[in-house]
Amino acid sequence: MKIGIIQQSITPDVEANKAKLRAEIVAAAAEGAELVVLQELHNTPYFCQTENTELFNLAEPIPGPSTEFYSQVARECGVVLVTSLFERRAAGLYHNTAVVFEKDGSIAGKYRKMHIPDDPAYYEKFYFTPGDLGFEPIQTSVGKLGVLVCWDQWYPEAARLMALAGADLLIYPTAIGWESTDTPEEKARQREAWITVQRGHAVANGLPVVSVNRVGHEPDPSGATNGILFWGSSFVAGPQGEFLYQSPSDSTDRKVVDVDMQRSENVRRWWPFLRDRRIENYGDITKRFRD
Repeated sequence: MKIGIIQQSITPDVEANKAKLRAEIVAAAAEGAELVVLQELHNTPYFCQTENTELFNLAEPIPGPSTEFYSQVARECGVVLVTSLFERRAAGLYHNTAVVFEKDGSIAGKYRKMHIPDDPAYYEKFYFTPGDLGFEPIQTSVGKLGVLVCWDQWYPEAARLMALAGADLLIYPTAIGWESTDTPEEKARQREAWITVQRGHAVANGLPVVSVNRVGHEPDPSGATNGILFWGSSFVAGPQGEFLYQSPSDSTDRKVVDVDMQRSENVRRWWPFLRDRRIENYGDITKRFRD
């Protein structure tokens, strides 16, 4: 399968961001992409750097204006498209939601981000209610997509549950970057940890992984910090964690990557981790901690 990844820098102009993404999706389709994956919350700047109730105005119902826009793009290009939107479910109830469009523009399914961080400059618990749709792959014409979102990527349980539900690959729209006061050594450790844990999910589950991050500097509207420098580095890994492609850390990027979807079958035969799981002994995994 040919998978297109689009790593973008974002401006405050929402319509300009959408137009730019549309052009990139069209270009990826022209290069043969069958599946195109966008980054987390791609319509707007990463608004979670501050807590501001006015920013809930950015949220939209699903279906709504943005799903109509991306539905049309998917239909015109004939691609399966993975998007990431700020969902308004009801007054006071909002989610960080990935919406997947089929090649005909219909909504194939959605996933609401399950793990919600709350850290300096990433105040997501203020904006997002944890997902309630579970870890269910989305069936599409190109396969069952195990779509997760950003902070979910640190949790092996999420990747495993998607794999156990029959996902053909794992997909992570992402928004993560550096705080300016961190040392170069700490920045390198953080980025490498982010890459390593996701490659580990590929290995442990025998599945390709697609991770698409945003890139560029986005200022803190409050001025309390120096903002976030998103580190890009989007990548596609094969089922043994091997790099099939990696984007730069400091510039926008569009790439169509050819992924051998049959390889997972052989990898799982060589390394039958699912066969050797001791499920009868895993009950404690559902506890917060074993005191």
